[in-house]
Amino acid sequence: MNMQDLFEGAEKILEKEPRLLRLPQEGKVVFVGDTHGDVKASKEVLHRYLKKPCRIVFLGDYVDRGTDSEENIHYLLRMKMEHPEKIFLLAGNHEGFLVKELHPANFWESLSLKERDQYGRVFSRLPLCAISANGIVALHGALPDLKSMDEIDQVEPGDSNWDRIVWGDFVEGEGDLLGDLWGRPQFGGAYFNRLMERYQKKILVRSHQPHAPSLMFKKRCITIFTSQAYLLVRTIVIADLEKEIRNAGDVVIERI
Repeated sequence: MNMQDLFEGAEKILEKEPRLLRLPQEGKVVFVGDTHGDVKASKEVLHRYLKKPCRIVFLGDYVDRGTDSEENIHYLLRMKMEHPEKIFLLAGNHEGFLVKELHPANFWESLSLKERDQYGRVFSRLPLCAISANGIVALHGALPDLKSMDEIDQVEPGDSNWDRIVWGDFVEGEGDLLGDLWGRPQFGGAYFNRLMERYQKKILVRSHQPHAPSLMFKKRCITIFTSQAYLLVRTIVIADLEKEIRNAGDVVIERI
């Protein structure tokens, strides 16, 4: 499949998806952290889990840092086209380079202007968040400050809530909005608890911060990373969509 067919096919599927994905109340879900050009990680996850009863949600950052960015994103888009109801690709900050530049950006810097526009169009279609009826919210960075999760469909690339979703960091401590670190908004436990209570969710599964504690805020904030571009150990989260979930003790954090 050539690039044009790949992009056009992926866009047709992605444009049908809302920015807020609602997971079904059956089976299991596998959450995958940043893969960052680690195509081996992406292939290993799909080899293990692309079968009943699992759906797979990637949490963004498919390009840059690693050595196989193009191969990784092309593979994931092809697999999305083949399994549109089983594989879901959320947006990360590295997919938003045309909205807010970042460094390092070895993938984006290797592209022509035409190629940047092509990738940018596809990436602009990616959903921002996934939720489940049993209390899970999953996204790339930090929680947006909205009246309800339904408003995520109104979030626009570059606005303050988009910035929180794809760029936001969580920091241990009881603070609320803790400022900005190199373009990354920082949030503490008070912010996390306030928004989780508003949205009536039990746990947040996220990625974005490879060196953040894997568990924060009474084990209700789980941070995973699934690329060896940063860490030797790749982690994923497996959750049962049919069971009650209260904290990280009710899901499986697995190494691959």
